[in-house]
Amino acid sequence: MAGSEKSHELQHHRLRMLKEQQNGNATDLLTLNEKKARDREERETLVLWRRPMITLQYFLLETVVNLKEWALRLWQRRQFVFVTLLLFAVATVAYYVEGGHQQYVRFVEKKFLWCAYWVGLGILSSVGLGTGLHTFLLYLGPHIASVTLAAYECNSVNFPEPPYPDKIICPDEKLEETISLWAIISKVRLEACMWGAGTAIGELPPYFMARAARLSGTETDEELEEILERDQNAEDLPNRAKLAVQHLVQKVGFFGILACASIPNPLFDLAGITCGHFLVPFWTFFGATLIGKAIVKMHIQKLFVIIMFSRHIVEQMVSLIGAIPSLGPSLQKPFREYLEAQKAKLHHKTGDAVEASENWLSWTFEKVVIVMVCYFILSIVNSMAQSYAKRIQSQKYTEEKMK
Repeated sequence: MAGSEKSHELQHHRLRMLKEQQNGNATDLLTLNEKKARDREERETLVLWRRPMITLQYFLLETVVNLKEWALRLWQRRQFVFVTLLLFAVATVAYYVEGGHQQYVRFVEKKFLWCAYWVGLGILSSVGLGTGLHTFLLYLGPHIASVTLAAYECNSVNFPEPPYPDKIICPDEKLEETISLWAIISKVRLEACMWGAGTAIGELPPYFMARAARLSGTETDEELEEILERDQNAEDLPNRAKLAVQHLVQKVGFFGILACASIPNPLFDLAGITCGHFLVPFWTFFGATLIGKAIVKMHIQKLFVIIMFSRHIVEQMVSLIGAIPSLGPSLQKPFREYLEAQKAKLHHKTGDAVEASENWLSWTFEKVVIVMVCYFILSIVNSMAQSYAKRIQSQKYTEEKMK
């Protein structure tokens, strides 16, 4: 009887100890979550306009850390680097040595630089988890619009090269045929597809970061799980849209990624993070993203710009501006002057003197481009400073766990 009482008391003691341990773990977890939330708020204050000195310091330190990491990776892949440098040396020799091959070298150089320019702009547009530079609105869209307006004015897309693509001038031949939509699409297909390929490349960093975090089991992986769980319980529209993208990518796979990449989708960064977190194969993710962004989505955007800047649509838009009460005529005048000036430039021949005049529309657009580029640079500095602050906080968590 006494033995059964002792065993009963021992069982109660074990249950009490287990409950206390669970309560202690729950308290520690709550305290850890509170610390992480507080640290996240502190990181968000690291911006140039609030804490300029510490932000610049952390930015420089993060730059040094990244350079060290890149140097280590290059050293680990030194055979590939050696082969690349060897090919570059051969290309350099072929570039500078005179001979009959120079005409092909110049042609390849021109195409390569043109493609690299648009790929680079595409990368700038999508890299940075939503902080990218909107290069479609600033560069590719205006380029397509210029080609469209010139095609309808010149009734041809056979612009003289040079000066095209640096400058568009109408060809000498006079064609009576009407310009087709397909001819304009074909004229800007290369730069549009290269820009789309650049946006697909720009989506790779979130994928690789999430994949590396999942494989290593670091704090980044735990934070990602927390984000995904929080999005599942969210009821507001943006988070519900994020959840829909996540479910589509998880359940449908290649075609889900293709569907998300084929439409203008500001939430696609989450698709890259989700694919990396759930270890979706690289070529499944990148292949679907490349097809969606460089082919499907790019043709949709290109077609929209071409239709919007076709001759009759532009004339209707200018007429509608003039119909605005009171302000209409004053707003309509600079638009008409700008369009007439652009049309006049198309008929100037190479070497002809062109009267230098600046419309307030072009002046405003140039200033908007400068402001957006400056904001993009500031966002990079802020992001890298916050990344270094996160490194320090993660190291502090690791040291506390070791104690």
